[in-house]
Amino acid sequence: MKIQQIIEREGIVHSDPEIMSGVPVFVGTRVPLQTFFDYLEGESGLAEFLEDFPHLKTAALQVLETIAKAMLVEQERETSADSA
Repeated sequence: MKIQQIIEREGIVHSDPEIMSGVPVFVGTRVPLQTFFDYLEGESGLAEFLEDFPHLKTAALQVLETIAKAMLVEQERETSADSA
């Protein structure tokens, strides 16, 4: 399952054709998920995102947690496949 599908299923992000033309946004906002990733790639990263969007602190941390869990699961699969 893709990370975007997981965070949509968990109610962190959603897509609606009538909101930002269907671009995935944080639930209850018009802040695109891509904006979050753009901040993470920037110099100030997460700190600046949380400063600019303090109301999204919990949601942002949930996205990071979901990504970390997905990465660990993928790593475990690769390790299992390599040892088999």
